[in-house]
Amino acid sequence: MAFQQKITLQETVGGKTISIQTGTIAKQAGGSVTTHLGETVTLSAATANPQPKEISFVPLTSDYRERTYAAGRIPGGFFKREARPRDKETLTARLIDRPIRPLFPEGWNFETMVQTIVMSTDLQNDSDVIAITGASCALLLSDIPWNGPVSAVRIGRLNGAFVLFPTFEERETMELELVVAGKKGALLMVEGSALEVSEEVFVEALTIASEAIDKLCDLQLKVVAESEKSGRKVAKRVHKPVEIPKHIEDYVTSKILEPIKQGLRAKLDKHGLDAVIKGVKEPLKLELAEKGKTDAQWTGGEKWVGPITENILYKESRALTLDAKQRPDGRGFEEIRPITIQLPIFPRVHGSVLFTRGQTQALCTATLGTPGDMQIMDVLEGEYKERFMLHYNFPAFSVGEVRPERGPGRREIGHGALARRSLAALLPADDAFPYTLRVVSEITESNGSSSMASVCGGSLALMDAGVPMKAACAGIAMGLVLEGSKHAVLTDIAGIEDHNGDMDFKVAGSRQGITGFQMDMKIEGLSIAIMKEALDQAKRGRLFILDKMDAALPEHRKELSQYAPRLFRLQIPVDKIGALIGPGGKNIRRLIETYGVSVDVEDDGSVYIAGTDPLGCDQARAEVEALTLEAEVGKIYKGHVVSIKEFGAFVEIFPGKEGLLHISQIDVKRVNRVEDVLKEGDEVEVKCLEIDGDGKIRLSRKAVLSPGSEGPLEPRPPRREGAGGGRGGSRGGGGRR
Repeated sequence: MAFQQKITLQETVGGKTISIQTGTIAKQAGGSVTTHLGETVTLSAATANPQPKEISFVPLTSDYRERTYAAGRIPGGFFKREARPRDKETLTARLIDRPIRPLFPEGWNFETMVQTIVMSTDLQNDSDVIAITGASCALLLSDIPWNGPVSAVRIGRLNGAFVLFPTFEERETMELELVVAGKKGALLMVEGSALEVSEEVFVEALTIASEAIDKLCDLQLKVVAESEKSGRKVAKRVHKPVEIPKHIEDYVTSKILEPIKQGLRAKLDKHGLDAVIKGVKEPLKLELAEKGKTDAQWTGGEKWVGPITENILYKESRALTLDAKQRPDGRGFEEIRPITIQLPIFPRVHGSVLFTRGQTQALCTATLGTPGDMQIMDVLEGEYKERFMLHYNFPAFSVGEVRPERGPGRREIGHGALARRSLAALLPADDAFPYTLRVVSEITESNGSSSMASVCGGSLALMDAGVPMKAACAGIAMGLVLEGSKHAVLTDIAGIEDHNGDMDFKVAGSRQGITGFQMDMKIEGLSIAIMKEALDQAKRGRLFILDKMDAALPEHRKELSQYAPRLFRLQIPVDKIGALIGPGGKNIRRLIETYGVSVDVEDDGSVYIAGTDPLGCDQARAEVEALTLEAEVGKIYKGHVVSIKEFGAFVEIFPGKEGLLHISQIDVKRVNRVEDVLKEGDEVEVKCLEIDGDGKIRLSRKAVLSPGSEGPLEPRPPRREGAGGGRGGSRGGGGRR
C-alpha cells in the first residue's frame, strides 16, 4: 500500500544520533525505511510473496549491497558496475539474517526478502549495524507477522572506556569490538573480536549495549505509531501453520516414539542414532504409502513421517537434557569429546595439523608468503591489503553427502571470518614477522562446531609453520536448552544439540582472555545472566582444550620449513626507491633474475626480499642495503671498474654508487693509457678523496698503493655524455660483472 507522508524520528545513543525515515522511498515494498548515522544512509525494504510454499523452514533471504556511488567512487574492473557480493556484504547479510530469523511465527512459509542498499557513506560510520535496525523497522511496517523490533549496536573499548558506534579510525586501536543485536531486555546475536579481554569486560560491554538496543527498539515503535497516525495502518497477515492430520500424527508417534527414546538413551554417536531413526522411519514411509493406495484418509501420509520424527526428536532430546540430565551421546554438561592432534601431516606444506574432536575433524594448513601475496581488498571505503587470510571449506563428504563444490557459500565465508578474527589478535606484528599468512581449514568430518575446530587447528598449523604466535588459541561451542524456569548450558555441542537447542555460542581465545566470539539464538532472546554462566563455562572448556594443544605443541617451531620462503625486511630512504627499481624496473629485475628472489617495494621505503635460497637472499639483501650507504672521505673501498675513459675509469664502490678514478690517481707511476693498467670488470681498492656539493665522488688507487702520495687533485674532466647522475654520481644500480 503506497503512502506519501514522510516521517522522520531520531534517537541519541552514546552521543551519536540515529534517525529513521519512512514514506519517501520504495513505497511499493511491504515496508521500507532509510536509516541514518552521520552521513551514512541505508535503505531497507521487506517484502513477502502473497502465496505460501510447501516447505518446512522459514524461506527468508537477507541481502545487503554496497553501491560504490555511496562513497563517490566508480567501480573498478572492465564492466564498471557492481558484480557478485564482496565478503563484507555477505557477512553483513548474515548479521541481518541471524537476529531477525528467530522472530518469524512458527510455520511461516511465505517467501520473504529483506533487502538493504547502502545509499551514502561518510567513510567514518559503518553501515552494517544500522542496516539491522533498518531491516527490523521495515518488517514492522510491512504486513508480515514478525515479532520484532530488533536493534543492533557496535560497541568497542578504547583506552579503558566503552564507545558506542565507534568510527573506522577508532576501531583500528580498540581492544574489544562487538556487534550486539537484540530485543528489549534480551540478546539475540553477538559477534566480534578482542585482544584477550576478560569475561568480566565482555559482560560489561553487553550490559551497555543492551541499554542502547532498548532505546533503538523504542524508536522503531514510535516510527510505526506515527505511520499509523498518518493513515497507513497495515493489517498483518493471518498466518495459519499447516496442520498434520491427527490420525496420521498419532499413528506415526505410536510407532516411532519409543525407538527414538531408546536411541537417545543408548548414548550412541551420530551414525548410531541416525541408523536407529532411519531404521524405523523408512519402513513407516513405505507402510503409509501402501495404505494410501487403498484408503483415502492415508493418502500422502508418508510425507508427514519426516516432520513428525523431527518434532519427536526435538522434544525428547530436550527432555533428556533437562529432566534426565543426560546428553544424547552420554556426556556430562561440561564434558568435551575426545581430542586427538596429529602434526605435521604433510611433508611439503609449511605447517599442517589434523585436529579431531569427537566426530568433528579439521585438516588445517598454514602457508607463508611474501608481501606480494597479500590480498587486495576492495571495499566501499576504498582498497587495502590483507596480510592474514583464513579460508574454511566444507566438502560434502564431511557429512556423508554427495554435492558438487560450487565455491564458498555464506556459511563458509562466515565460519572462516569467525576463525580468522579469533586468531588475528595473536599474530606477531608484521615488522617482526613480515610474512603474508594463509590458513586453510578443510572440514573432513563434521558433527558440530567445525568453526571452533578450525580455530584450534589453525593455531596449531601456524605454530607448526614456525609463526611466533603470542599465544595458542582454542575455541569452544556452547549450547543451551531453555524451557520455562529450567535451563542447561552445554559445553562442546554436537550436531543434534545445535539443531534442537536454543543457542549456538562460540567463544575463542588464549589463556589470557577472549579473542573471538559469535552467538546466535533460536528463541526470542537470552538474558545476560545466562550469557555470563555460558561464558564462565566456556572458559573452563577453553583451558581444557589448550592443555591438550600444549601437550602436542607447546611452542612454535624454531625453524621454518625448508620449503617456506626466507623473507627479509629492509628499510631504505624513500628517495632511494627509484634507484632500486631502476629505469623501467631494470635494476629490480636484475636482482630477481640474478639471485632467484622476489622483491617487493612499498611506498614508505620498505623492501621485502624473499626466496628459498638463503645465499641468494643474503646477496640480494646486501645489494639493497648498499643503496643506503654513503661514501666517506678518507675511507678505502673495494670496487669494480665499470667503464674506461681517456681521462680515467669509473669505479662502482658499492651498488648504485660510482666514483671517478682519474688517470693521475691510478698508480704511483705515471700512466699513459688507462687500459695499460685497468680493464672493465677489474676489482680494485680505492680511497675516497673528495665528495663535492653535487655528490660526485673522486677516488684514488695511488693513495692505497702508497699512502700519502696522492698529491694534488687533477682538474675535473668534461661531463660524460649519458652518465645519468654525472661524473662520480649515482647510476641507479650500476652494473655488475
